[in-house]
Amino acid sequence: MKTGAPPNITRLLIAWGHGDQGALDALAPLVQQELHRVAARQMAAERRGHILQPTALVNEVYVRLVDWHNVKWQNRAHFFGVAARIMRRILVDAARARGRAKRGGDALQVSLADVPDVAVPRTQDLVALDDALKTLHTLDPRQSEVVELRFFGGLSLEEAAEALKVSVGTVRRDWSLAQAWLFRELSRGRQ
Repeated sequence: MKTGAPPNITRLLIAWGHGDQGALDALAPLVQQELHRVAARQMAAERRGHILQPTALVNEVYVRLVDWHNVKWQNRAHFFGVAARIMRRILVDAARARGRAKRGGDALQVSLADVPDVAVPRTQDLVALDDALKTLHTLDPRQSEVVELRFFGGLSLEEAAEALKVSVGTVRRDWSLAQAWLFRELSRGRQ
């Protein structure tokens, strides 16, 4: 047995999915740093004084994930994809609540510029992005998932391909098409 070798996240996820609490305890510190990095990237585009901070966002994601039972985790990319969806839902819910409280004003802003190769204006309304992703999901579910994994989850092209069980070329194509479609839709919404 190798000493000092990092624990296998996929192995721990599978064990956790089978109910092994010890696997969850070993897994938490391993994924904490990565989740915090993703949350910090998401929160960097938010307004100052946002009620959520990266650590609070990660904690909320963790609380929601821990309540899941009998999940059939496939691998690291699958886990971070699910975490990305939960993070997106938390941020969108906060944006919608804030928008309602302000009667539509001062909604949260999010930047797609931090994701490589994204060709959209620097700031876009998170609620508008969520609405556009829902529409894209009805047109092409996989393209919507690619955006979610890449933008909200921070996954690389390779990791997204692994999570979706498709080739890297397919993810690259879906990513490019989804960017163009989102740019058009979000630009149309701003006019």
